[in-house]
Amino acid sequence: MKERNKKVVYQVFTRLFGNTNTTNEPWGTKEQNGVGKFSDFTDKALQEIKDLGATHIWFTGVPHHALVGDYTAFGISNDAPEVVKGRAGSPYAVKDYYNVNPDLADNPANRLEEFKALIERTHKNGLKVIIDIVPNHVARNYESISKPHGVRGFGEDDDTSVAYHVNNNFYYNPGEFFQVPDYPHDFRPLNGEPIAENQKFHEFPAKWTGNGSRKSKPDFNDWYETVKLNFGVQPDGTKDFPELPDDFSDKDYKTHFQFWEGKNLPNTWLKFRDIALFWLDLGVDGFRFDMAEMVPVEFWSFLNSNIKMKNSDAFLLAEIYNPKAYRDYIRKGKMDYLYDKVQLYDTLRGIISHGRSTDAIAPIQKELADISENMLHFLENHDEQRIASTEFAGYAEKAKPAMVVSSLISDAPVMIYFGQEVGEKGAERGGFGSPSRTSIFDYVGVPAHQRWMNNKEFDGGQLSDNEKQLRDFYKRLLNLDVTGFYADLHDHNRKYSEFYNNKVYAFVRGDAENRWVIVVNFSEQDGFGFDLQLPQFVAGSWFLNDGTYTATDALYGNEKTTLHVRNGQGKMRVDIAPLQSFVFKIEK
Repeated sequence: MKERNKKVVYQVFTRLFGNTNTTNEPWGTKEQNGVGKFSDFTDKALQEIKDLGATHIWFTGVPHHALVGDYTAFGISNDAPEVVKGRAGSPYAVKDYYNVNPDLADNPANRLEEFKALIERTHKNGLKVIIDIVPNHVARNYESISKPHGVRGFGEDDDTSVAYHVNNNFYYNPGEFFQVPDYPHDFRPLNGEPIAENQKFHEFPAKWTGNGSRKSKPDFNDWYETVKLNFGVQPDGTKDFPELPDDFSDKDYKTHFQFWEGKNLPNTWLKFRDIALFWLDLGVDGFRFDMAEMVPVEFWSFLNSNIKMKNSDAFLLAEIYNPKAYRDYIRKGKMDYLYDKVQLYDTLRGIISHGRSTDAIAPIQKELADISENMLHFLENHDEQRIASTEFAGYAEKAKPAMVVSSLISDAPVMIYFGQEVGEKGAERGGFGSPSRTSIFDYVGVPAHQRWMNNKEFDGGQLSDNEKQLRDFYKRLLNLDVTGFYADLHDHNRKYSEFYNNKVYAFVRGDAENRWVIVVNFSEQDGFGFDLQLPQFVAGSWFLNDGTYTATDALYGNEKTTLHVRNGQGKMRVDIAPLQSFVFKIEK
């Protein structure tokens, strides 16, 4: 069977995926609420994810992060509840970059070996493995007990008498103690449980906080559980490292690698290179880089070129929200993919949630035309509200048209978040986490996903009919092999097709052999009928002679219409119901 070019990332919150416990007590312990394990990703589970259409799994929350739990029997120090968000802890407060979260192992003493076995199992089932690297910050109590011989941990060699030194890993406020933030009136760590004096957090001198706050007493809304890493940027913004020549936007990763060879570089750069190569040696196939734009682009050139020299096929994805920086992080930073959040995601969400016009979609694709294949699309991830939550769409089916657009508008990867395909609502009150987002800070169960999991049968046995139909939709969509050039039909039809309107959206994909016309209707009340016009350049690109062609919907296969081409211009009748989508394949 021909391998699809399309990359589909299935993001799982590893701690939650295999948890069958339905208690969901706010601030509950893992004994009360349960916790998933690496071993829950059985061959059956992985094969179901593969059959859904995934090519990659992003195992979120794998590196060992700070949490409230006693693992001292395994040589792991306890973390102070005052600087841990929730009980289970934030996966973005990494405590030890050379090991994995002990919660995820059946035997915490063998936790790294259990993750290596999961990597091998994932590969055996035809999927590639992505994990997080969080370069901007680490847990306040960073302490790597697993680092290889000769490796020094973050901060171990820092000169804490100065605010900044190029080879310090952290920034400091010399002579000042760290103070925990003032909490809102309705919040207490661990929901107000007493915290013994020996569990209190002490830090001297105080370090700058992960989001850049320089206060020794950060605000509650700061990332107070983390400390900012120093990449050789002085407090005034001056860079203590070489800058890339302007023409390096056009150079390949090998040239970037050669540029950095022999250069005197900040110590933090070297530590992260070694960390990334360590995980590649374990079999990881790529990384999702947290808040990449908070770290200099030159560092990414260095790190990513080192990664690509070891594995040229490594999947490198950056979380980034500044469109002005996109091209630098792709071309100079050597990223493969960036989040398309502030443009396509935000636009589609506005259409779904607020009934905004579909006229806004085409300009995004035009603006990003030169990097469209680098912009990863999604409608859910661990940071965003669940589609089916009342704060977003209210029910999962309402986002079907947006999912079709998100998946098929370009050759860029598309990502879904576990449970999205069965309409998970994220309604639980985990404790630190709040409803509408599945909590990343608490031990919780994920109800719709648990119904699909069906006591680890992974067969959807407890799903409702609607949930089964939704998953079937995702499976059909994510397995479509729609490739080739993109052309917008929307603007042309807004001008020339009488009943075409700003609740629908249409575009084409394809080449001379495979021709696709995609039409979606975002209205949940109204169906529409219109003659969809294909301008002359589309028919010309497809080498369509005058005549008639059959258009068959590839999503469900039960809808057909006819494309008429005359004088190089096409026209096809489309009757589309509320929230319906068509992926028409054009054949003679």
